[in-house]
Amino acid sequence: MDDKDKHAYHLFLEDEENGSIVAAVLRILPENISYEDMAIGRVIVKKPYRGQGLSKIMMNKAIDFIIDDLGKKRIRLSGQAYLTEFYEDLGFKKVSDVYLEDGIDHYEFLYEIE
Repeated sequence: MDDKDKHAYHLFLEDEENGSIVAAVLRILPENISYEDMAIGRVIVKKPYRGQGLSKIMMNKAIDFIIDDLGKKRIRLSGQAYLTEFYEDLGFKKVSDVYLEDGIDHYEFLYEIE
């Protein structure tokens, strides 16, 4: 947790068949917390649940919430470089040069509704 969590919406997916275990989480940050735009971050899927498309489901739910429920048209995120195709398939565009975050290559991505 960090101070940003105090302002964030948290989306999580439970495995109800196995005692309501949290299988995946992400956070949605309002404008002017990480960026001037809304942001999605800290997408985490527990190891036993990886490879099932949960991160895509979670991202799509977050995007829908931001656009449909909050009425926003722009979403930014800092994504690991190796996931560029994943983010682009969701409709994000790479808007920065590569940079290091926690020793890992990242890009800034933008999702925008015109």
